[in-house]
Amino acid sequence: MPNRLQALRQKMHRAGIQACLIPSTDPHQSEYVAEHWQLRSYFSGFTGSAGKLLITLDRAALWTDGRYFLQAEQQLPPDILLMKEGLPETPSIPAWLQHNLQQGDTLGIDGWQFSHRQYTELKKQLQDKKLDIRIDFNPWDELWPDRPPLPDAPIFDFPEEFAGESKEKKLQRLRKNMFERKIDYLLLSALDEIAWLFNLRGRDVHCNPVFYAYTLIGQDEALLFLPYASASKCPSELQAHLAKAGIQIREYEQITTALKDKLPSQARLQASREQVNEMLYRALPAHPSDKSTSPVQLMKAVKNETEIAHTRQAMVTDGIALFHFYRWLEETLQHRSVSEAEAAEKINEFRNEQGDFFGPSFDPIVGFRQNGAIVHYKAEAENCAQIQAPGMLLIDSGGQYPEGTTDITRTTYLGTPSEEQKKHFTLVLKGHIALARAIFPKGTTGCQLDILARHALWQEKLNYGHGTGHGVGFFLNVHEGPQRIGPTRSQAVLMAGMITSNEPGYYLQGHYGIRIENLVLCREAGNGFLEFETLTLFPIQLKLIDKDLLTEEEISWLNAYHQKVYEKLSPQLNEEDRNSLREQTRPLN
Repeated sequence: MPNRLQALRQKMHRAGIQACLIPSTDPHQSEYVAEHWQLRSYFSGFTGSAGKLLITLDRAALWTDGRYFLQAEQQLPPDILLMKEGLPETPSIPAWLQHNLQQGDTLGIDGWQFSHRQYTELKKQLQDKKLDIRIDFNPWDELWPDRPPLPDAPIFDFPEEFAGESKEKKLQRLRKNMFERKIDYLLLSALDEIAWLFNLRGRDVHCNPVFYAYTLIGQDEALLFLPYASASKCPSELQAHLAKAGIQIREYEQITTALKDKLPSQARLQASREQVNEMLYRALPAHPSDKSTSPVQLMKAVKNETEIAHTRQAMVTDGIALFHFYRWLEETLQHRSVSEAEAAEKINEFRNEQGDFFGPSFDPIVGFRQNGAIVHYKAEAENCAQIQAPGMLLIDSGGQYPEGTTDITRTTYLGTPSEEQKKHFTLVLKGHIALARAIFPKGTTGCQLDILARHALWQEKLNYGHGTGHGVGFFLNVHEGPQRIGPTRSQAVLMAGMITSNEPGYYLQGHYGIRIENLVLCREAGNGFLEFETLTLFPIQLKLIDKDLLTEEEISWLNAYHQKVYEKLSPQLNEEDRNSLREQTRPLN
């Protein structure tokens, strides 16, 4: 890392740049990115999915949020300072720059990695100090000699039998929406939106079945810009299939030229200021008349009946895989310890045995004892913990199937838990149940429901430092918008058809972590109200529950949930496994 930073500083000095800001993302504002765009990791050593690295000619600092504080402390070299976002004493990046740079200094960024909104807000925040921003500082190929190229794996068609709607009908719905809002063209750069709209999937990004692309939609045409478009990225048979739907393939690198050639200056264009990067924004022949989030995001978030039905089946498949994994873990631990890294590999192996497993929806988080308190912990084979009794074990994992995307966290205890551990677990469970049982009027946002998940913890002056729920895609990104459940204000209302996680937790640093996560479907409850249906199917460990802390209603919910788990999973198990599942889902009387 010191050598890499030194080489970067030399480039900065020659370019007359006093500071360089490197984000975690790519030109599409993706959460998970291909290796080609993992620049922040390359220059810092920090591998978490969120964070920004700021380098000056004599200092370096990395900003990240509470999910990654412990991970960053472990991974960052001594000469990169950790800046803990969200803490009162931590200055924002603009505030730090204003304090540490001189008037007239220059900040260098790669405009392909910053959205138009991020750029304009950063520029506004730095104007008092008259700090200049250069958006064309991208010496990455020179500084990273063996930088991986953009992925070239072929994209593939996602059948309507799973998607529930043809690409032609999706385009028709979208164009109707555009016509009603008097929009001539829509520019899309979010990878999951493009994959969903065209019923296509790919392997360009680890854990997310998406592909690098841009899309320009007009009332009479749809252009799809792909890397290696003329070679193997889109096979000829698929190109012909897309052409029948009115979708034309263009080269990924031609996007800026196409925008100038295709868009008349008077065209009414929608381009999301949240998604479209600054370099692309500057290539537009005229400013967009609509800078809001694209309508595709909401269309994608509200699942149709086919997607919902398939997701329910994916939950059965996933539940069976997890059942076999935990049985393997229990039996193996009778003879030897199991490393966290081995457990993570085994989870994917058991999912793969189910047949249509495409891959994990994220790298499994297997945290034993104190590692469970690291919210987004990733076990490394060479230095991870050995799982053996006694101790708390937190496992957060998910799978990608053509039938849907899963995300589940279970916390179990090996041995006999203490009364304090049972109390903490039960407080988290109370919050989970409160959110699962929520009935709320239409128009409610996730921030209005967040208190339900935290109330029991707050009464004991306890809390957790992450959101309570995120949207989940359908054989797409495990994290999607617009909805979320958390303490920060959100304008996105919860709507019938949305699938969201329910994952309160508690983390005692240096000792253990607790999280209970299921996916829930928002559905109609009648009389203008909505409710949640829990989709995930897997037992919640009974021996960690302090029954005296639960109300009768909470016990009834838990018993009903476990009965559903047994009814859905048991038909696919042999008699011995059914008996084990029956014991794990017995009524809490």
